[in-house]
Amino acid sequence: MVLHGQAPIEHEPLRAEDRALPTPAADELLIRVRACGVCRTDLHLIEGDLPPHRAPIVPGHQVVGVVETAPSGAAFAVGDRVGVAWLRGTCLRCEYCTSGRENLCPEARFTGWDADGGYAQYAAVPAAFAYAIPGAFTDVEAAPLLCAGIIGFRALERAEMPPRGRLGLWGFGSSAHVTLQIARARGARVYVFTREGSHRKLAEDLGAVWTGDVDDAPPEPLDSAIVFAPVGALVPVALERLGRGGTLALAGIYMTPTPPLDYTRHLFYERQVRSVTANTRTDGVRLLAEAARIPVRLATTTFPLDDANRALQALKQGEFAGSGVLVS
Repeated sequence: MVLHGQAPIEHEPLRAEDRALPTPAADELLIRVRACGVCRTDLHLIEGDLPPHRAPIVPGHQVVGVVETAPSGAAFAVGDRVGVAWLRGTCLRCEYCTSGRENLCPEARFTGWDADGGYAQYAAVPAAFAYAIPGAFTDVEAAPLLCAGIIGFRALERAEMPPRGRLGLWGFGSSAHVTLQIARARGARVYVFTREGSHRKLAEDLGAVWTGDVDDAPPEPLDSAIVFAPVGALVPVALERLGRGGTLALAGIYMTPTPPLDYTRHLFYERQVRSVTANTRTDGVRLLAEAARIPVRLATTTFPLDDANRALQALKQGEFAGSGVLVS
């Protein structure tokens, strides 16, 4: 499913095309794709919230598949089940790459943005940036973990939730429904703010102690919070719900403009705001291991690959709770 030019998803800009198999580079795996998660980042790229890095492009960066070919010396062999995430490659030599912060590499490349992704039957990825998929998950269950899971995991770390702390989540889509389960396994009390009734129901089923609308006040101040919704107006709202010393993490790659903040109302008493940028490979390895150990339960809705436009429309309209996944 190929994007030739950015447009509203209602115009169905993704086109089904037959292409030759990707030719993997010397350090790359060729993967037969079994499942690919549908992510809001794909929607931002397709609709123009993110600038195009190349065109045409095959989106998709939550990829699960089986290795068809592998370079000599790679950690994976033909037949292995692997995952592909958003971060596709870095320079490996800058100050960020050499200090455990490869997600900040100025030369970072991203799946489905800089190189063709997983909205296809085959994909290629550098072997060093592929992940082993735990046996605890099916292909469909594993796919959302490769971005929604990883970014939620990193956001939770950035939010510095204290032991048995009170965590607020604004927006309850694919990433938040994974993050809630990780936070609960760590002993947190989780409060969910979302407009969608079906999303509140899922949050309650997964153990949220309270759910409400995005402007509602929880019954107690929060220690930590994460804004998953790409809505800048929620930043001051979330900050007002934090107690003293609380931390707010902003998990999106894109967000609408943030209103002015009032120092006393929003930031005083050492409240802080932290952004989240992509992920490191260590984040991915840690998330997959922790999710398998809990184990995280994925709520998924599947769509055929050639129905990718419809899947993204459903994501935009909040028509399903949890994660959407394309299957080929």
